[in-house]
Amino acid sequence: MDWRMTLIDLLTPAAVISPLRANGKKQALQELAQHAATITGLPERELFEALLQRERLGSTGIGDGIAIPHGRMPGIDRLVGLFARAEKPVDFDALDGQPVDIIFVLIAPEGAGADHLKALARVARVLRNHAVLEQIRKARDPAAIYAILAESAAKAA
Repeated sequence: MDWRMTLIDLLTPAAVISPLRANGKKQALQELAQHAATITGLPERELFEALLQRERLGSTGIGDGIAIPHGRMPGIDRLVGLFARAEKPVDFDALDGQPVDIIFVLIAPEGAGADHLKALARVARVLRNHAVLEQIRKARDPAAIYAILAESAAKAA
C-alpha cells in the first residue's frame, strides 16, 4: 500500500450502503458480505466466513458506534472497502458496549501484511473524527456519505 493512499482509494461510490437493514451483527455481516461479493467478484460465503472468523477473535466494534470488520481473502489483489450506515444501531459486542451504526468493512489480499494494518489505522482515524461522524449520521443518501468520506479522507491525507 502506498503511504499516500487514502480511505477513498479503498472505496467506490457503489461500496456505500445506506441504510443497512440488519437486526444483529451476524445479519449485518451477511448483508455486507453479499455486497462485497458483488463488488469484488469473490464468493459471498467465503467473504462472510472470513469476516465471521475475525469477529470470533474479538469484536471489531471499536467504540463510538463504529465497527471495522475485516478479513483476508485469496483471489483479490488490492484492499477493498465497504461503508455502511445502519438504519438502526446493531449490537456488535463493541469494546464500549454501545451498539454500532457505522460499519467499514476492509477486505485485504491474503499477503497484505502491514498494508492491511495501515489501512485499518487510516479508516479508524477518519471515523474517529466526531465532526465527520456527525455529518455521516445526518446524511441519508449513499452519494452524500461518499462525498463526506472523500472530503475527510482528503483532509486526513
